[in-house]
Amino acid sequence: MKAQIITIGDEILIGQIVDTNSAWIATQLHANNISVSQILSISDQEDAILNALSDSQNQVDLVLITGGLGPTRDDITKQTAAKYFNTQLRRDQTVLQHVTQFFESRGRPMLEINRQQADVLEGCTLLFNQYGTAPGMLIKKEDTTFVFMPGVPFEMKHLMNTQILPRLTQQENSTYLSQENIIVGGIGESYLAEKIADIESELPDSIKLAYLPTLTFVRLRLSGKGSDQEAITASTKYYAEQLIHRLGEHVIANYDTTIEEFLIQKFIEHKLTLTTTESCTGGSLAAMITAIAGCSAMYVGGTIPYSNKLKQQLLGVREETLLQYGAVSEQTVIEMAEGAKKKFETHYAISTSGIAGPGGGTIDKPVGTVWVAVAGERETITKKFQFQNDRTINIERTRQLALFMLWQLLVKEHQIGMSL
Repeated sequence: MKAQIITIGDEILIGQIVDTNSAWIATQLHANNISVSQILSISDQEDAILNALSDSQNQVDLVLITGGLGPTRDDITKQTAAKYFNTQLRRDQTVLQHVTQFFESRGRPMLEINRQQADVLEGCTLLFNQYGTAPGMLIKKEDTTFVFMPGVPFEMKHLMNTQILPRLTQQENSTYLSQENIIVGGIGESYLAEKIADIESELPDSIKLAYLPTLTFVRLRLSGKGSDQEAITASTKYYAEQLIHRLGEHVIANYDTTIEEFLIQKFIEHKLTLTTTESCTGGSLAAMITAIAGCSAMYVGGTIPYSNKLKQQLLGVREETLLQYGAVSEQTVIEMAEGAKKKFETHYAISTSGIAGPGGGTIDKPVGTVWVAVAGERETITKKFQFQNDRTINIERTRQLALFMLWQLLVKEHQIGMSL
């Protein structure tokens, strides 16, 4: 089964909000062996909606549309859909009762514009939305099924989980999807491609390899598609194992994850704790970690000693170290990491200090100079990085490379490397 995702809303096109709906929907479809051929964002304009519906007609089996079902005049999806499907809108009494109760329970007056939320396409299958006032609608035209859902993420997810996905899983599917992910670090994308070129050239037409690089890491994704579920799963896994054997020590994980999620999991498994002390990264490293649910089992917290005074007061960095070597130096980040580890009684500590830019550089320490230290249970490792003048990129590279260094030391001290 092939699908297309369409999101409607000018707020997406002007960058006012980020389209997270499409990514979530695509993940759910893939888990149900439904491949997505296209993701499209369009404006709240009748011609844009009509063209998108027409272009997808009979090109895919399923079209999932979010957005434009609200009560305001700029939400024209229902009216435009009625025109496309050559039907009309009818007022559903069950939905009207739900909308009425919705407003009464909040003590708010209900206007005619709110009653119009109960208008649905004549001939559609109603997808009742108990979390909001805009119902979903499922309607088929020739060989394509169209599903209209509200753009509010939690309402859309509710409809997908309770009504749409259960319907899809009941349908027969002659094509099966298989996916293997490998997270790689410490090697650039071009060097990586050269190292595995022969394996990539041997891939059958049923398996595709994608390189998904970040500033520091690369995710290799093998995607298989075939009519025999067991065969395509085994074949995709076989080539993933070949890549893992070839890349060896560069492989961080053999499943879809992030470096911070992976480290948190390993720290919890080994009953280890971590603290961070950040100067140039300003707490963004801590933010990466604390964004992951469950991190409190291993992360005790961190400090942001931006000034030399706080480096001394919070971490015990010696004044003579700062005077002789400066805040951006190997000696300082060592004392920061080891001081944090000792003071907060953790197994590991990360420290960062640098000149993120755009100003503040000198001849000896130009903008982009960064030092990172990781204090472990048996040793402290350090590394100097020389980035460019972009402050945002410098901070992002620093925090990702700091986590990579933490992974390297964790592998060395606890032998957590990949093994098949």
